[in-house]
Amino acid sequence: MEDWIDYYDSTHTIYASKRHRDLHFKLIARDIIGYITAKDQVVLDYSCGEALFAAKVAEACGLLILAEPAPGVRGRLIARFAPNTKIRVRSLEDVRKMPENSVDLVVMNSVVQYMTPEELDSAFDVVRKLLRPSGRLVIGDVLRPEVGMPMDVYALLRFAARHGFLKDALIGLLATALSDYRQLRSRVGLQRYSEADMIAKLAKRGFSATRAGHNIGHNPWRMTFVAHHALART
Repeated sequence: MEDWIDYYDSTHTIYASKRHRDLHFKLIARDIIGYITAKDQVVLDYSCGEALFAAKVAEACGLLILAEPAPGVRGRLIARFAPNTKIRVRSLEDVRKMPENSVDLVVMNSVVQYMTPEELDSAFDVVRKLLRPSGRLVIGDVLRPEVGMPMDVYALLRFAARHGFLKDALIGLLATALSDYRQLRSRVGLQRYSEADMIAKLAKRGFSATRAGHNIGHNPWRMTFVAHHALART
């Protein structure tokens, strides 16, 4: 995961335009809010990225913890949300030290593809410790083995056409093809899981999980899973 952390801490061109970036994070915030069931819940966004609309998420819950491994991104989060008393910014190391049974909802969106299977197991162990017995883990934007980059491109272009930045998206795709992102993706690769494999992986870490009806974000060809403590399910 270190290579990807370094990439996202750099000046990258993964978004086609400011409009693309803003819509991306706005949609994610909306979908996260959909999983919050009470105004007093503690929510942890694990490897949150820029989280531009985190304030909207914070309005829907009691406390929002933004956990981000990239130091530069984390610094921007601290500066952006310092006045907001309902938002805390933490490193992943800080998260590992948090009290047991202290979180109601953990969201890991567009994260698992950048982690080795061993790193993901360790993250699941940390999350299981943090979640209250009634808590939920939501894992979004999971890449499927049978769905490749062409469908990611199609999903982006469809999203861009719907929201008025198609030209920027086409230029952005060309830039991405020539960028460090494409080279890093080819060299390091991205982890992909079938529905059965992800459910089985979660079961080995003490979770009972099901696939959600729709994915977090704009790409319907990726998957989202909702997991609970195995003993908490009836």
